[in-house]
Amino acid sequence: MLTVGQKVQNFTLPDRFSTMRSLSEFEGKKVVVYFYPKDSTPGCTRQACAFRDSFSDFNTLDVVVIGISKDSAKSHQQFVTEFNLPFLLLSDEDKTVINQFGVWVEKTMYGKSTYGVSRSTFVLDENHTVVKVFEKANPDTNAEEILTYLKNR
Repeated sequence: MLTVGQKVQNFTLPDRFSTMRSLSEFEGKKVVVYFYPKDSTPGCTRQACAFRDSFSDFNTLDVVVIGISKDSAKSHQQFVTEFNLPFLLLSDEDKTVINQFGVWVEKTMYGKSTYGVSRSTFVLDENHTVVKVFEKANPDTNAEEILTYLKNR
């Protein structure tokens, strides 16, 4: 997993319209990149809605919010529409960026081992260096924790 002090390599992924979007578009801006397991699941929906409800606060701080999962662009489109999500969701179906950040991990559920995305959030400075990592982020409190961190930085 990427750690504080590491510079994030530029990446390019499709958004909900299958338009290719790159981290480099946001050079000079702070960026919050949050990884989540799956669109429209209970925890992921609560987390996305918390970012939605706090979106004006992120805008006030001039911070870009990007959510990334391995869901398709079409799935993201439905998720954005259903929950009126105002921030960028990117599709990483081949797990390139998920692996770059180190959030593809082994999980145990009901005694069975499987692999999946670890719900993790990274705060990047204007040069896209990691300044804070929220590993195993809580979907209910993650957005507020990030805002508190950013306001006190």
